[in-house]
Amino acid sequence: MAKPYYEFFCPVKVIAGHAALEHIPFELATLGAKRPLIITDKGVRANNLLVPIEAAFESTDAVIGYIFDDVPPDSSVQTVRNAAKAYRDNNCDAIIAVGGGSVIDTSKATNILVTEGGDDLLKFSGAHNLPKPLKPFFVIPTTSGTGSEVTMVAVVSDLEKNVKMPFASYYLMPHAAILDPRMTQTLPPHLTAMTAMDALTHAVEAYTCMAANPISDAYATAAIKKVSNSLFNVLNNPTDEFDRLELAQASTMAGIAFSNSMVGLVHSLGHALGAVAHLPHGLCMNLFLPYVLEYNKEVNGDKIAELLLPLAGADIYAQTPAHLRADKAIATILTMRDRLYTLTKLPRTLRETGKVSEAQLDEVAEKALNDGSIIYNPKEATLSDLKAILKKAW
Repeated sequence: MAKPYYEFFCPVKVIAGHAALEHIPFELATLGAKRPLIITDKGVRANNLLVPIEAAFESTDAVIGYIFDDVPPDSSVQTVRNAAKAYRDNNCDAIIAVGGGSVIDTSKATNILVTEGGDDLLKFSGAHNLPKPLKPFFVIPTTSGTGSEVTMVAVVSDLEKNVKMPFASYYLMPHAAILDPRMTQTLPPHLTAMTAMDALTHAVEAYTCMAANPISDAYATAAIKKVSNSLFNVLNNPTDEFDRLELAQASTMAGIAFSNSMVGLVHSLGHALGAVAHLPHGLCMNLFLPYVLEYNKEVNGDKIAELLLPLAGADIYAQTPAHLRADKAIATILTMRDRLYTLTKLPRTLRETGKVSEAQLDEVAEKALNDGSIIYNPKEATLSDLKAILKKAW
C-alpha cells in the first residue's frame, strides 16, 4: 500500500563501474572546476589508491591542487580547519573525498568552511543551517558501508568540548559519488565484513522502519540482495571486480534508501554503544541487527518476512511457509554473522568484542533511549525493553 504522503530526494549523480575514476576531470569541468583539493587519510595513500586518480588528471586541463592526507579515524574540528587552510593556500576550487566515513564527514565540513569563509563550524551545526549551495564536491568511497556519499549528514568531533557536532543540510550532499571497484580491492577481510553489515543494516532498517516508502523500499531490497549475493564471494576472492562493485553499489543504494526513510532501533543502540565503548559503527550494527528484528517482529513481521526473498533467494523463500518467513529471515542473518565470525572474527555479541563490560549496559540503554533514530522504530521501546535487547546481545 502506498503511503498517503511521502518525499524522496537524491540529487547525487552516481558514476559507477570500470574506469569510473577516469571520468572525474570531465565531471569537474561541467561544474566549472579544475583545481580540486583531495582529502584522504594516510592508509588510503599508503595503499596507492590515489595513483589511478592522479593518472586520470595527467592528460587534462585540470590539476590536483593539493592532497591533504591528515584525516584521523575520528575526525575533529581542528582537522577540518587544517583541510580548509590547505584548500585556501593552494587556490583550490573543488573537493574530492577519497576514503571512508571519517574522510567523507571531514570533507563535507571542510566544504562548509571554504564556501562560507572563516573558521567557525559551530554556527552551521544542526539541521538546515547552510544558507546556500557549497563548492563542487565529489566522493570516492574506499569502503562499502557508510553510504555517506549520498547522504546530507556529517558528524565531526569537537575535542575541546568532547561533543560530536552533527550537520544536516541538502547542500552537504555531494555532486557526484564515484564507485570504482579498484578503490575497495585492498580492504582487509574484517573491514569488508564490517562495512557490508553496516550497509545491510541501513537497508534492512530503511525497509522495516516507520518512514519507509515505495521508492526507498526498491533501493533497500536491491541493496540487501547485492550484499547477500556478493559478500562471501568477496571474502573468498578479495580482488574480484564484479563483486567489489556490487558491494559498493549496495552501500550507495542503502544510503539512498535510509536517507529517505530513516533508520530505527539498531542505530539508536549502535550510536549509544559507539559513544560509550568507542566501537566502530559497522561492528555495532552487526551486533544488534537480529535482536532488534526479533523485538520488532510482533508489529511488523510481514515486512521482515518479505526480507527473506532478497536475503536468501527465491527457492528458500518459496519453500518457507508464509507464517515462518520472518523467523527464517532473522535466522538467515544470524547464519551470515556466524560465517563472518568464522572467516573474519567479526564479533556477534557484546562479550566477543572484549571492549564492553556488563556495567556499561545501563548507560548504553539510557543513551539509546534519547537517540533520534528511535522515533522511527516500528515498535515503541522503554528503557527496560532496551536493557532486555542488550542482555540478548551480551
